[in-house]
Amino acid sequence: MSQSTNTLKCISPIDGSVHAEREISSLTDAQQKISAARDAQHEWSSRSLSERIALVRAGVEKLGTMNDDIVPELARMMGRPVRYGGEFGGVNERASYMADIATEALAPITVEASDLFERRILREPHGVVLVIAPWNYPYMTAINTVAPALIAGNAVVLKHSTQTLVVGERMVEAFVAAGLPADLFINLFADHGTMEQLIAQRQFDFVNFTGSVGGGQAIERAAAGTFTGLGLELGGKDPGYVMEDADVEAAVNTLIDGAMFNSGQCCCGIERIYVHASQYDAFVEQAVKLVSGYKLGNPLSEETTLGPMANKRFAAEVRAQINEALADGATAMIDPALFPEDDGGAYLAPQVLTDVNHSMRVMRDESFGPVVGIMKVNSDEEAIALMNDCEFGLTASLWTQDSSRAADIAAQLETGTVFMNRADYLDPALCWTGCKNTGRGGALSAIGFHNLTRPKSYHFKRTT
Repeated sequence: MSQSTNTLKCISPIDGSVHAEREISSLTDAQQKISAARDAQHEWSSRSLSERIALVRAGVEKLGTMNDDIVPELARMMGRPVRYGGEFGGVNERASYMADIATEALAPITVEASDLFERRILREPHGVVLVIAPWNYPYMTAINTVAPALIAGNAVVLKHSTQTLVVGERMVEAFVAAGLPADLFINLFADHGTMEQLIAQRQFDFVNFTGSVGGGQAIERAAAGTFTGLGLELGGKDPGYVMEDADVEAAVNTLIDGAMFNSGQCCCGIERIYVHASQYDAFVEQAVKLVSGYKLGNPLSEETTLGPMANKRFAAEVRAQINEALADGATAMIDPALFPEDDGGAYLAPQVLTDVNHSMRVMRDESFGPVVGIMKVNSDEEAIALMNDCEFGLTASLWTQDSSRAADIAAQLETGTVFMNRADYLDPALCWTGCKNTGRGGALSAIGFHNLTRPKSYHFKRTT
C-alpha cells in the first residue's frame, strides 16, 4: 500500500506490482459529494421501509453476480487464495438477516395509546453515515454497516482501505445498478488528512471505523467537540481455552484454522491458545500436523491454502514478533523448510510457538498474521487470568462439554463475544462489539439498527 501526493495505489502482495491507482479527492470535491448524499438522503428516508429493504436486497444480489471477477481481484489486492471463493456468502448472510429483522427492530415503541395520550418512541436515521472499512475482509466488514444504514434511511459514504482500493467502487456500482438512487451511496477516495477535516467539520452524522487502535484514536480526536456518534472496532488478541473435557480434534481444527485462515489476518482470529495440562501434548501434536500440511503460495493457484500477507510490512511485524519470542526462549514447532515459498517479503510461513509467556509481544500485541502461541494451564482460574491479561477484548473461545462451566467462565471474561466450541465467526443475530482497546459501539443485530438511528419521542395530549 502506497500513497503519493495525488493518488492512492494498491500494491499487490503477489508480486509488488501496482494493481490499481486512483486520484485522491480534494476537500472541496469531497464536500460536494457529501452534500449531494445528504440531499439524496432526505428523499430516501421518506420512502417506505419495505421499499428500502427491497432495494438493499437487490443491491446485494447484484454484487453476487460480480463474484467471479471479485474473487481473483481480492487475491491480487490482499492475498486471499481463490480456492476460498471470496466473501459473498458472508455478505449475503449478514445483509439478509438485517433485512429480515428491520421491520421489528425499527418498529415504534408504543408506551400509551389511550383516549387522553399518545406516547411513543420512533427510530430516525442519523443522516449521512461514514463507513471506513478495512482490507482484511473488505466486503463483509463494510456490509455490516452499509446494509443496515441504508435500510434505516441513511445515506452512506464508503471510504475503503488503499489495500483494497476497488472494493468501494464495486459495491456502489452494484447497488446503483440495482436501483439505489444516485448520490445516496457513494465511494470516496481520500487521504487521512482530508478525512480528518471532514469529520472535524461534522460532515457526517455517524462514523463507523474498523481498523487499528491508532486509527480509532485519530478519529476520536477529529470528532472531538462535534458530538458525532462513533462506532469503533479496533484491535484484537483473541484467546482460545481448551479444557480437560474438550474434544481435542475439534478444538485443534477450529482454533488453528481461526489462527491461520486468511494468513491470520482476521479481526476475530485466534492469536493465543491456553490448553489444560492433560490435553496439552495431544493438542500441540495435532496442531503441528495440521499447520505442516498447509501450502503457501500464489493465491491465484487453486492448490494454495495460505497466501501472502496483504503487505510486506505486515509480514515484517509478524516476523519480528516471532524472532523476539524465539530469542526469549520460545520454541518454533513448524519447520520453515516446509515452506520454501517464504520470500522474506509478503509471503510468510505459518508458525506455532510453545514455551511462550506474556512477557513476549507475540502473546501480548496484536500479530494479525499466521502465528499462534500455545500455553499450558492447570485451572480455569489460571486460564481466566491469562485471557484477561490483554489490552483488547473482542472474542474468546471456550472448549468444553459443560455449558454451565463455560457460562461461569464467560461471566468473568473481559470481551465482547464468548464462543463455546467454535471460534472466528460473526453471527449477525448477535451484537458485534468489543471492550477495552478493541473499541466501542456495536454492529449487526437489532442493536446495530439502534446505533445507526436516533430515538425520537412523541408525547401527544388529546384535547377532545
